[in-house]
This record gives sequence, structure tokens and C-alpha cells, in this order.
Amino acid sequence: MILEYLKYVGLGLVALLPVANPLTSTTLLLALSRGYTPAERNRQIDRAAVYVATIILVCFYAGNAIMSGFGISIPGLRIAGGLIVAYIGFGMLFPDTNQNEASVQLDMAPDTSGVHVETLHGPSRPKPRDIAFIPLALPGTAGPGTIALIVSSASALHSHGGLAPIHHLAVISVAALVALLFWVCLRSAERVVHVLGESGIDAVSRVMGFLLICMGVQFGIDGIFELMGKTMPD
Repeated sequence: MILEYLKYVGLGLVALLPVANPLTSTTLLLALSRGYTPAERNRQIDRAAVYVATIILVCFYAGNAIMSGFGISIPGLRIAGGLIVAYIGFGMLFPDTNQNEASVQLDMAPDTSGVHVETLHGPSRPKPRDIAFIPLALPGTAGPGTIALIVSSASALHSHGGLAPIHHLAVISVAALVALLFWVCLRSAERVVHVLGESGIDAVSRVMGFLLICMGVQFGIDGIFELMGKTMPD
């Protein structure tokens, strides 16, 4: 019983980790969390880990029903996911460098009245945007490839006699372990931030943006070939 459980957990991790690749989300975090305080970055990481485990469980137990209900095919999922990944990549490769004029004037305004500028005009910097769900968890880790793998695996188990209690236990364990590995990888990014500095993070962001565009295009190509019932040439 225990050996069978460990076998299922091992197979799940071996199948999911190469597709999910938490290191990709680590690079995303480095690129998108510039200006975040350590506490804000850690808060995003904690939430993203919970989201990853939730997405895996939802996809396994309800993914097939959701896709069937909305008439979504696996190729359609791959193509749509590819478009999202490519869109995020373009935003990282060509970031918006236009800074709000009022913010610039507020940052440069001298404090001659004895009252801090932020007290009069509010905080000079906007609240950091939430990156925990999109793009760290989805599609950074639980992307179209991961979702397609989970949905197809669940369908295969249902077609071979349904789910036994050991399957449920293994799925929950795999989701928790993947989320834990994801959390560890993202928490280790804090050290990388201190080593690379601002210019290094900007360079990593642009390189990662280009790679994400390539990944998004490849997702679309895979979806088109799968839709046409063909396989990619070697």
C-alpha cells in the first residue's frame, strides 16, 4: 500500500515538474517584483504557492468537466495559453518606461514646510500590483502544458476504473509537494535580487520576456499541430 502510494506520488512529480518548471516562475518573480519590499514579495510568494496547489487540484477534479462544459479542447487550451504567455513576454521585453509626471514632480519636490511631501499628497509610489495568481501561478507554473497534462491524466484514470482512495491521497500529496517546491524556489530568489541589483534584474527581465515569447509561440504551434492531428517533425 505504501509502496504503491509512493509510486503514484513519484510518477506525478516526475510528470509535472519538467512541465511546470518552478524555476521559470522564479525568473518571472525577479523580473516583475522590482520595487517590492521583502515583505510584499514574500506575501506574493505565499499566495502564489497556495494558488498553484489549488489550480492543480481543480484541474484534476473538475478540469475535464469545465473544459467540456465550455467546449474547450486541449489544442484550444494550448493556443490560448500561448497567447497569454507571449503577451506577458512582450510586456517584459518592452516595458513601459513612461513615468507619471506627477509622481516625478512629487519625488523631486523639496520639503520646505517641515511636513513630509507624502503627508500632503499621499504616497508617491502606487501600491504594487498583485502578481501572485497571474503570472506567477498561472501561467508561470500551472500553464497550458501543466493543465493539459493534469486533465488528460485524470481522464485516463477515470477511463481505467475510476479513482481509488490511494489516488486521491497521491493527488493531494503531489499538489502539496509541487507547491512546496515552487515556494522554496521563489523564496530563494531573494538572494538573487541582492546579487544582481537593479540593472541585472532589468537584463534578466528582458531575456525572460524574449524566452516567454518563444514559449508562447511554441505553445501555439503545438496546439495547431495537435488540432490538425499531426506531430511536430524531429
